[in-house]
Amino acid sequence: MFLTILFTFALLFSSSHALQQDFCVADLSLSDTPSGYPCKKPSTVTVDDFVFSGLGVAGNTSNFIKAAVNLAFVAQFPGFNGLGLSMGRLDLAVDGVIPLHTHPEGSEVILVIEGTICAGFISASTNVAYFKTLNKGDIMVFPQGLLHFQFNLGKIPALAFVSLSSANPGIQLTGSALFANDLPTEVVAKVTFLDIAEVKKLKGILGGTN
Repeated sequence: MFLTILFTFALLFSSSHALQQDFCVADLSLSDTPSGYPCKKPSTVTVDDFVFSGLGVAGNTSNFIKAAVNLAFVAQFPGFNGLGLSMGRLDLAVDGVIPLHTHPEGSEVILVIEGTICAGFISASTNVAYFKTLNKGDIMVFPQGLLHFQFNLGKIPALAFVSLSSANPGIQLTGSALFANDLPTEVVAKVTFLDIAEVKKLKGILGGTN
């Protein structure tokens, strides 16, 4: 039942990119392009190129965000190349959080499998926040490129699967972008309106320099 739901979930969220051939399994030995990776030679393609088992295992949530994300983007699952979809598994311990982030190249939908998750996004045009408590079986969509988040609101670990409308949707964590960079602390403080001490603290936590 679980696998049937997951499979259907992925298919329904795939975009309508039409291939000019049956498939185009990514040749990861070559460089990515705006239209995807070049195709492997059909004679080298096997059934294993269309199977990915990495979402069946829980991630390690013993970190400072108490969460883990296992991705099945094209780099992990070459069979997704050209199909306009990808997937991921979210494991959130109690108080676990997936921080504010964006996917520049794809929209996302989340399906809660276990637990209770608060999820939401922020409109780019109006800065209105749309957020909701999601329970088992609930889904929510996050439009392409918008800041969004998830965190465990319950008293047990939470599990969710996501599907995205691109084989390579990209991901940028807002906190890392601001504080894991090598911009001088004074510059970051200026453009974020934070004091220098707080910027230094956040750079120290997230691995930034200068």
